[in-house]
Amino acid sequence: MWEVEQWGIAVPRDQGEVVRRQLLDAGLLDRSLRVRAGEDRLWLPVTGPVEGAVRTRFFARAPAPEIPRHEMVGQIAILPVDDEEEATRLLAARPSIRTVLVPEGNVEGRFRTRRFRVLAGEESTATEIREHGLVFRVDLSEVYYSARLATERKRLTDLVAPGERVLDMFAGAGPFAIALARRAGFVAACDVNPAAVAALIENCRRNRTHNVLPVLADAARLPGVLSRPFDRVVMNLPLSPLPFLPAAFALCRPGGTIHLYHLQASRGEALPAFAPFPVDGVVESRVRSYSPGRWHAVYDITVGRETVS
Repeated sequence: MWEVEQWGIAVPRDQGEVVRRQLLDAGLLDRSLRVRAGEDRLWLPVTGPVEGAVRTRFFARAPAPEIPRHEMVGQIAILPVDDEEEATRLLAARPSIRTVLVPEGNVEGRFRTRRFRVLAGEESTATEIREHGLVFRVDLSEVYYSARLATERKRLTDLVAPGERVLDMFAGAGPFAIALARRAGFVAACDVNPAAVAALIENCRRNRTHNVLPVLADAARLPGVLSRPFDRVVMNLPLSPLPFLPAAFALCRPGGTIHLYHLQASRGEALPAFAPFPVDGVVESRVRSYSPGRWHAVYDITVGRETVS
């Protein structure tokens, strides 16, 4: 550490944290310097000559090390490249990380899973994820899970009216279903993957969620399994959900909403697939980047008055 001169303000020790947060929120706290403690007061470094500030000495913080680009899922970091040296450096730089993985392929197969290899840390692909007050236990080698859809899950939860009937056609470990169940009256959560349904049941137990019905079934066959129509249908499939549109429209009431998530390379790419169905309106939004030239989009579809048999 080395000393530098900077503007600082003195505050009583018992007010230090309150004033520090106020300065931080106002963008006035110099975060490159350490707070200096005196006998009965604290000196807080500020970025300029604000009221009450004087020039004084502070210790500089050590610069934060650069860390490799990665995606966090609970206590697991996923690197986009197979580099054990980078993985070891990442593990050392972030104490909250328990395991570093690298994908060994894309999402694939009927169960829509992905193979991973451990680069550093514990030999495990299971993790616990906390999101908007909920907790999910997921094994990434058995069940698809996207932490980057947390904002979408919050958005849909805010759209749900109390008492709604909701269908999650590709529920996985239950992040959409359990989040929406906070406001919905009833949620049917379907997946074709037995490991996903087992994780869903466990996550319902963990979150004390009692209005979710787990369904082990092929989503295309759901009209023969579920009878009453739903107010809202969620279609979050890692691959293309478009072949399952007949089932979605068959199960969504007129005036209800289908939220279809689609990986695409051009705006409006999924719109032609809606032509055979009764649609009153569509709102398309970009959710997140996926790869160069491709992104995840969501289509919020308002179902028209006609029904599809």
